[in-house]
Amino acid sequence: MSEIQTLIKKINNGQNPVFEGLYGTDLSVLAAQANRYADLIDEFKSTYKTSDAALFSSPGRTEIGGNHTDHNYGRVLAGAVNLDNIAVAGKNNSNIIRVKSIGYPAFEVDITDLKPRKEEQYTSEAIVRGIVARFKELGYEVGGFDMCNHSNVPKGSGISSSASFEVLLGAVLNHLFNNGRMDAVENAKVGQWAENNYFGKPCGLMDQTACSVGGLITIDFEDPSKPIVKEVDFDFVATGHALVITDVGGGHDDAASQEEYASLPTEMKAVANVLGAKVLREVSLEQIVEKIPEIRKVTGDRAILRAYHFQGDNQRVADQVAALEKGDFQAFLKMVVESGYSSYMYNQNIYDVVHKHEQVVSLALALSEMVLKGKGAWRVHGGGFGGTIQAFVPQELVGTYTKTLEHVYGQGSCHKLFIRKEGSIMLEL
Repeated sequence: MSEIQTLIKKINNGQNPVFEGLYGTDLSVLAAQANRYADLIDEFKSTYKTSDAALFSSPGRTEIGGNHTDHNYGRVLAGAVNLDNIAVAGKNNSNIIRVKSIGYPAFEVDITDLKPRKEEQYTSEAIVRGIVARFKELGYEVGGFDMCNHSNVPKGSGISSSASFEVLLGAVLNHLFNNGRMDAVENAKVGQWAENNYFGKPCGLMDQTACSVGGLITIDFEDPSKPIVKEVDFDFVATGHALVITDVGGGHDDAASQEEYASLPTEMKAVANVLGAKVLREVSLEQIVEKIPEIRKVTGDRAILRAYHFQGDNQRVADQVAALEKGDFQAFLKMVVESGYSSYMYNQNIYDVVHKHEQVVSLALALSEMVLKGKGAWRVHGGGFGGTIQAFVPQELVGTYTKTLEHVYGQGSCHKLFIRKEGSIMLEL
């Protein structure tokens, strides 16, 4: 940890290699990020009356291939992006973790009691308690700390604001108390465990892994205890296309919508169960087709369609990686569109049937097809039912595309992103 004044001096208006790696080389962007960190440092100093702290950054992620494949032990293609969750944190020599997230109420968690609490489900307190509990179970050191954080990863945007926050907390515990000895994949697993067991959401491991590891990666979850993470060497900027994520809003936190989301992994696994397997990765499409008359009596038709989507998208990830490694970007774009159609028709995570009159993702995909058909690619992004869509947009169409989407979803709803190399880290300025 460093003195606050030393940290501010090292930030140097954002003009250093660390900031350029996280945010690019645009001087106005670097200056804005430097001000963001400086403001957060001031907030930390005034809130906690201490001058010792460290800086942390945890990216959001973009899912590029494999929609709802991770929770059934499939493959994904994902990248860390330049929207991030940043923190100023320091030890407080107590058993209390105090968190002040800008724009949200401050809270405290007493880590002498690490049992899950029903009343904390779907709260940040649950995430903190769960992550500390898992660190302790795995034999890592834990302790109290003070933290101020700020996120420009839009909540509910499909860029994984929750996973980014989880692995940010993991990075803080890892560096403040364990000298950074926990690796990035282990940090991801801890975040997922906390979200599953304390927060109450049955998520897969893709989001946390992409945020924690960084870069453009493909992950194979066939053995979820030892996911195979491989870096993919491809420069999207060189293709003349921009990666644009559009925040279309929508999505609901009510129990009915949470149940709708949870039905995706549950129904996929139900199909696998009929075939004597735990998850869909353990069965083939041929086995599913052969047993459809028996399966539909148990699961209904939607579950079979979702299983069909899984099999297609799981193979598509391997094909997308192969296309990128060969430099065949047009083949890659074609598969992005195919993945989007599969999510719409078979996985059925485009709109929430409980709130069927709100079809923000459906409309955004229609507008994207209108502008980009034959010239780019578009698909649902992340969990679905609201949030964001993803598009690969030729540079000459970025203006038209952004204007068309923001006409409907509001100024600033389109985010032009790049893949950043670093995952969840303590900044070594």
